[in-house]
Amino acid sequence: MIKAVIFDLDDTLISEREYIESGYKHIASLLNTQGMGKQEDLHNMLINLFEESPINVFNRLFESLNHSYTTSDIRNLVNEYRNHIPTINFFDDVISCLNELKKKGFKLGIITDGYASSQKAKLISLSASSYFNEIIVTDELGREYWKPHQKSFEIIREKLQVDYEEMIYIGDNPEKDFYISNIYPIKTIRINRQGVYRNREYMNGIREHYAINDLDSFLMLLDNWD
Repeated sequence: MIKAVIFDLDDTLISEREYIESGYKHIASLLNTQGMGKQEDLHNMLINLFEESPINVFNRLFESLNHSYTTSDIRNLVNEYRNHIPTINFFDDVISCLNELKKKGFKLGIITDGYASSQKAKLISLSASSYFNEIIVTDELGREYWKPHQKSFEIIREKLQVDYEEMIYIGDNPEKDFYISNIYPIKTIRINRQGVYRNREYMNGIREHYAINDLDSFLMLLDNWD
């Protein structure tokens, strides 16, 4: 019997692309105040550079503007990006799903990778603590404990006081979200949000137990769960 539903965050509950655009808007505003150009133009340049490649976007922006920069300049922008409180929202199907799960008595959790400052800023913006019983930002445990490491699942199982067989994990990233089922008998579900990690390879070929396109489909699946 399933008692707990645990979610990934990025591209499962929220759009990673929306977060990226929020971060670049913040950076564009900062650079605008420094006289480096119009905010809208800078924002569009950042998005275009990211779409070309997500590597060294800020370095390439300075180079595109023929503006000299130091390692410290880049580090400051990275810190601003990671620490800004983003303008983001849950996907449209999230709140209704969470409310339905809570009404049915399920315990709810989040396990999310990513730099702790960024993930905590996202969670604050979403008021996520009002919806979930437990939230684990794996970076706070240590970089070595990011998924697919099992430690966060061990912690949340203990905090929610359920067995592994009573847990479902919903994620989107083939590279790390579903491998846990090879370690513990946790049911895994892949949600197809067309996110930034959708084309990654499955780790060791370990696939999800079920695949869905939205959380309404998950609720239907749960109603017919054996």
